[in-house]
Amino acid sequence: MKTSFEFDERYGNRSGGFRDLMRVQIRSILFVSSLYESFIMAEDGHLHELVLSKFLDLNLRVVPDLRRVPSGREALALLESARRYDLVIASPELGDMDALELARTIRGRGLDIPVVLLAYDQRELQRFLKGRDTSDIERAYLWQGDGRILLAIVKSVEDRLNADYDTRIGVPVFLVVEDNVRFYSAFLPVIYEEVMNLSQAVISEGGNLLQRLFRMRARPKILLATSYEEAWAYFQRYSEDVLGVISDIEFPHEGEKHPGAGIDLARAMRASRPDLPIALQSSNPEYAAVARSLGAGFLQKGSDEILRQLRTYLAEHLFFGDFIFRMPDGSEVARASDLRSLVTQLRTVPGECIAFHASRNDFSRWLRARAEFGVAAKLRPRKLSDFPTVDDLRQELIRSIDEYRRERNRSTVASFGHEHFDPEEGITQIGTGSLGGKGRGLAFAARLLDEVKMDQRFQGVRIAVPPAVILGAGVFDQFLEVNGLRSVSMQSEDDAETRRRILEAPFPGDLQEQIKEFLALVDHPLAVRSSSLLEDSPHQPFAGVYDTWILPNDHRDLDVRLEDVIHAVKEVYASTFTQKSKAFLKATPYRLEEEQMAVILQKVVGRRHGQYVYPDIAGVARSHNYYPVPPSRTEDGIVAVALGLGRTVAQGEPCLRFSPTYPKHLVDFSTVEDMVEHSQREFWAVRLGHAVDDDHWRHGGGLEHLPLSVAERHGALDLAGSTYSPENNAIYDGIGRPGIRLVSFASVLKHGAFPLAEILEELLIVSRAGTRSPVEIEFAANVDPPPGEMAEFGFLQLRPLAVGREEEAVEIEQAERGSLICESPAVLGNGRLDDLYDLVVVDRNRFERAQSRECAAAVAHFNKRLVRDGRPYVLVGVGRWGSTHPWLGIPVAWEDISGARVIVEAGFKDIRVTPSQGTHFFQSLTSLNVGYFTVNARAGEGFVDWDWLADQPGQESGAGVRHLRFEKPVVVKMNGKTRQGLIRKPKRNSARVEG
Repeated sequence: MKTSFEFDERYGNRSGGFRDLMRVQIRSILFVSSLYESFIMAEDGHLHELVLSKFLDLNLRVVPDLRRVPSGREALALLESARRYDLVIASPELGDMDALELARTIRGRGLDIPVVLLAYDQRELQRFLKGRDTSDIERAYLWQGDGRILLAIVKSVEDRLNADYDTRIGVPVFLVVEDNVRFYSAFLPVIYEEVMNLSQAVISEGGNLLQRLFRMRARPKILLATSYEEAWAYFQRYSEDVLGVISDIEFPHEGEKHPGAGIDLARAMRASRPDLPIALQSSNPEYAAVARSLGAGFLQKGSDEILRQLRTYLAEHLFFGDFIFRMPDGSEVARASDLRSLVTQLRTVPGECIAFHASRNDFSRWLRARAEFGVAAKLRPRKLSDFPTVDDLRQELIRSIDEYRRERNRSTVASFGHEHFDPEEGITQIGTGSLGGKGRGLAFAARLLDEVKMDQRFQGVRIAVPPAVILGAGVFDQFLEVNGLRSVSMQSEDDAETRRRILEAPFPGDLQEQIKEFLALVDHPLAVRSSSLLEDSPHQPFAGVYDTWILPNDHRDLDVRLEDVIHAVKEVYASTFTQKSKAFLKATPYRLEEEQMAVILQKVVGRRHGQYVYPDIAGVARSHNYYPVPPSRTEDGIVAVALGLGRTVAQGEPCLRFSPTYPKHLVDFSTVEDMVEHSQREFWAVRLGHAVDDDHWRHGGGLEHLPLSVAERHGALDLAGSTYSPENNAIYDGIGRPGIRLVSFASVLKHGAFPLAEILEELLIVSRAGTRSPVEIEFAANVDPPPGEMAEFGFLQLRPLAVGREEEAVEIEQAERGSLICESPAVLGNGRLDDLYDLVVVDRNRFERAQSRECAAAVAHFNKRLVRDGRPYVLVGVGRWGSTHPWLGIPVAWEDISGARVIVEAGFKDIRVTPSQGTHFFQSLTSLNVGYFTVNARAGEGFVDWDWLADQPGQESGAGVRHLRFEKPVVVKMNGKTRQGLIRKPKRNSARVEG
């Protein structure tokens, strides 16, 4: 049998050339961005460590130096200084100029430095680039929560600059043809991740540092093209070195978007290289047949598992994974994941199998994809016919690879170790992968506190991020993959069944041991918090979408505590796949497949009171107040605080709100009646001294909801409480007299017993400066410590705040009251909506607070049907939407109203209800750009024409909830700057009953 075979002579005997590979390297990067943006990408200790490992694994000893400046002017000054920068990464808007102006100025001054644009929102990026000349920038990328994008940016620039030289030595190239910024910003990190996985597999087999560095330099170059002309130019230049191609089908050709450009490109490439692996991708499944006719693979963009398909294609067709031994008929006979297993399989696979792969140059491709030039150098380039028999070739392969492999050494590095873990401070990581959004926020908060020396500003108060261990997102991936749970969980519509499967699945044993080592060092209560990849992003914060569990962590048996933690981690994992999470994701540009879940194990800030642990104060502070009341301004911010754990605030229960600039000006407590009505009466605490049994898992872990009388017995109400005297109809600071106890924090806010307002005002200022955007922070404080100890302020979370960005003001004309359904002077949102034909209305005249839960169920019923039919609607109701306190409003969850485009929240006849700023529900509304009307007719703040709504025919679902449908649309107008809005009645009364 005579079959062509070669190991590619160009690189086989030129090991000395390795020293010259990757001659152009990015050694110094200049970030032009806010502190927060650069921190996410490069300055977080753990994320930076991740980037460091990726650079070492992928390519050499060079890890770029990172420098940040906040403005274009400062960037230009540095670039013209004696110091050399190799790459500029800039946010679109830089304050004094934008990124395109900066790039143009850099070129105009003769500086040959690539400039990359990194944006955080696709719509804003499209508006920013529309109609503008982008020739001065290298490429635009979109930040989507994955820190690996920095690696992809740097490597993409390096690969373009080094491809000409490196391919002369035999380094292969891989072409990606895609013009959609969002898609290639997602694809490139995945492709580089696969290269990293290959490199890591090679490293795991050993070798000294110099050998590993040389081998990493020889990895495949990945070249991105965004047009037919650019892709064809790359192919012509590197034709014999192209390892494979993944191409979109529709992209620019001859300056115009061409619907079949990818098909034409594939045909042209195949004419030159018949054996070239090609995959086409499109959102149109009809192109799959076209791809098959060309002998190409097909990836469907709209698929929920497109990234998995991409990984599979890279692994099976481009040799970015296992070597799959096949017979000539395509049947699989064995696999090899590394050189050791390759040798093992070479000893036993049929000779016909070896001949088949030799004839296709598959061994050469696999080695080239893995950058295994060392082993290739040991084999002379030759045809299969040069060997007397196939078994002679087999023995030569085995001998060369085995000899090469034995020269290697292995080394591993763990990120968590009990010997250096400090249970009092710091953030460490178990496992691999991203820290997730909350994890990044925690790390940034810690950095920010250190940056501004907060511990020196308030004497007697320890201000810090509580210690935490983060299970990286790689642990989540490993758990799902090993147990075969990813696809099942993504497709399941039964939350209970998904939860059962995840809870029953075994957790990786090695990771359990590390968690056990951590638990052996800590015995305080733990918050087990979600930290997904997408959480706490500026535009889709996912607040309250995933679970948090509080554990006592005080059982005498360490194994029981471990079991509780593992259970809680799995509960968080399960929350990733609930119908609630999936409904929220559908309202965003993201797919569930893109989500990854890290988990934070964080110390609960609180004091012990007998069998309970809880803080004196906890809450949420925002730098942007949507509803300021003079003298407060929007930019002064708003704080919501409560006694006990912050769950009170997050769930919209009664709490205290104040501006940190004017802490004595309490709008909700302006009268005695208001204070009695709005004051907190219960609080949340962690209960110690019991195991977390099944009943507790169903009700939130180790939490208990307690009356204020318990806090008074503990002495925790001394600084927080006031007393209402019904006899005098008066409220007195403190709890030194008989009466009804209220939570006013008078000792703190009025008498300065603890500098809460001052700390929060300072933190909001520095956090906003660091992120260059409005922010929300979570905190908890112990303000009355035991003698000899310091007061404690725990900085629990920092996230950018999703504040609407108004493109153009919508004129709100004067209108006759009779023509309007609703008018409000307090509206969130901007724009005109004229495609809404449906209303879901909770009739104020028929609403009973005792039926608030039945009302929520009826609203959810109509929402489910309207979402199914693809009909967005206006939701009108009374009280506070989303409150878990049924007497304050209607306790719907986000998935219960996910189809609403506009929401009206009207006060009760007898109570003025303020919006729950700081709740997860409110954050979801603002981040998803849902129009939000607040009406308090009792105080002269807008109106709803309840009588007109009651007269319209509609379908009722109990508890006073009705669905109205009109033949003509209701028109909604919202001015985001003046915060005025109105909802017009249809042009003619055209409501009809839908049954």
